[in-house]
Amino acid sequence: MTQALSRYHALFESLKSRRRKPELSKGVDSVVGRGLMKLRHSRISLAWLRSQAEQIDALAHETRNCSEGVLDEHLQRIRERFVRGRQEDEDVRRALALTREIARRVTGEEPFVVQLMGALALYHGRVVEMLTGEGKTLTGSIVAPIIAWRRKHVHVFTVNDYLAVRDARSREPIYKRCLVTVGALQQETEPAERFDLYTRSIVYGTPKQIVADWLRDQIRLGALTTPWAGRVLLSMGGDAGAGPMVPGLRAAMVDEADAVLIDEGVVPLIIARSRREDDMAQVYREAAAIAAKLDEGPDYSIDHLRRRAELKRRGQHRSRQMWESLTNPIWRASRRAEELVRQALIARHCYQNGRQYQVVEGRIVIVDEYTGRFLPDRSWEHGLHQAVEAKEGLDVTADRETLARLSFQRFYRSYPFLCGMTGTAADATVEIERVYSRPVTVIPTNRPVARNQWPMRVFLTAESKWRAIVDSIAEVHALGRPQLVGTRSIAASELLARLLDERGLPHRVLNANFDKEEADLIAQAGFAGAITVATNMAGRGTDIKPDQRSIAAGGLHVILTEMHGAKRIDRQFIGRAGRQGDPGSAQTFVSLEDELVAKHARRLTAFLLRTGRLSAPGLTGELSGAGAAARLFRLAQRRSESRDRGNRSQVLRQDDWIDKHLPGVG
Repeated sequence: MTQALSRYHALFESLKSRRRKPELSKGVDSVVGRGLMKLRHSRISLAWLRSQAEQIDALAHETRNCSEGVLDEHLQRIRERFVRGRQEDEDVRRALALTREIARRVTGEEPFVVQLMGALALYHGRVVEMLTGEGKTLTGSIVAPIIAWRRKHVHVFTVNDYLAVRDARSREPIYKRCLVTVGALQQETEPAERFDLYTRSIVYGTPKQIVADWLRDQIRLGALTTPWAGRVLLSMGGDAGAGPMVPGLRAAMVDEADAVLIDEGVVPLIIARSRREDDMAQVYREAAAIAAKLDEGPDYSIDHLRRRAELKRRGQHRSRQMWESLTNPIWRASRRAEELVRQALIARHCYQNGRQYQVVEGRIVIVDEYTGRFLPDRSWEHGLHQAVEAKEGLDVTADRETLARLSFQRFYRSYPFLCGMTGTAADATVEIERVYSRPVTVIPTNRPVARNQWPMRVFLTAESKWRAIVDSIAEVHALGRPQLVGTRSIAASELLARLLDERGLPHRVLNANFDKEEADLIAQAGFAGAITVATNMAGRGTDIKPDQRSIAAGGLHVILTEMHGAKRIDRQFIGRAGRQGDPGSAQTFVSLEDELVAKHARRLTAFLLRTGRLSAPGLTGELSGAGAAARLFRLAQRRSESRDRGNRSQVLRQDDWIDKHLPGVG
């Protein structure tokens, strides 16, 4: 193996030395780098994980026969070996056998062999895929104490505050018995309490919470070398005032790893403060008024995909005529004036209430497109947030001044130890391995998946699609089966709710407006005949368990009312059905007016309709040529995924530029 590594290193260095084609060299370097990473982790194969897990399982008889006192003594001794850094494979097996037995005694949950495989993969720094219902929470809770023994502190990243608190509380009995402390951060957690929470062995929190606290530390302790980039400090000296709130970055375990590491990694976290009030509020209102008077086509064009606006010659002339009568000096600078009008046009056409944001109590609240949840303390940059406020006729808030800025990708790569778990890691394998140098392992299911995937149905218009969806819901409801109906936006969930009301079909809605009811809604979503209309909130970190009547009727049925921009998100939602070998089914409904094809395959859609390869001969508006339609949507989805990968690569390039050109940063 040493010789193989030497050969790879020699090849890697020779490739780096070639400067004639830097772009190709960089690409090959990336491939070779992934190869080296895989070679380093080659010992941890799926067969090896199963062998180790079966050996742990064989220790169950021994651990079950231990008294409480003897179990605690064994735990104390094995913990000391990890604290001192002297553990071997045998120690890892014995430690997991003990934490497994503790989980069984304090919660009644006993991990299966496949969950032991997942725990071992996490311990060895991998990102694991475990399908929905396979027990990721339990898997993480039996290995987190062992990582904490070895690494002292573990940050467990979750996708929202609700899951952070839920998992910390439900796992606390296991952690307490394993001699580690745990806490959960929430949006409303006060600074004094945060200092205390970060001293604990295991801390649950969202990426935003932990990264923001770490950045505030750097601002407070003067560790920033520029106003917008943070230096990664693994420890802080005692001369830095009261010391940091976050006592070093030691180990991270990421729940829903593809969402946290990939989807959310594209947007940097920014610490900002409001500037003093000035007359810009009126300027944004004036720009919104000008934009409202311009005509799309003759005056300007909109690129919905890239969220850009371009003023044409007539639009420039008309805008100039309107702003010449305005008194603010900013309108005398033509370039800045045009920028304000373009921003107002983008806010008007590319940001819609109920999709990208929601007006809540007179203010703009951003909606996370991946989770469907509100982001109440976030705002868009460069005046966009103010432009949206002006468009909606709300009070325009003051511009904000950036104090610190750091990409999530860069932050995660700062941890000496990183692992994660999710239900859909395989679809992001290349990106996870390239960006984070973490191999991806797909853990087999405990029981075969029994979910029945019904054929996709494609419609000419959104109206005909929604009509068919309601008909389908009524048919399945008559069978007594529970249904989870996924929508891409708050507006779509509320539209479907109105249609169901008109048909007299009882249902409940789970979106960001009803997030406080989430636990109750999820608890009842598996009851016989239940209809739950939900945004992506129900696609991450939730486990809908059908009751016996529901299972007898055929299990949970999942309907997707629109395909998402990434296949992983569709898989997450569909994965709610057919958990742990239960019966279940899923079906996807789409229309040629859906956002996915409208943005990413508009011309191809028009061509297929014009040539007759797609047609809707019946009164229902359902298209014939289902094969061509399915390929069309898959193509649009792949284009969307490619665009998102490009955006994330751009963030990485910015990080690399910072490392290269800003001394002392990174």
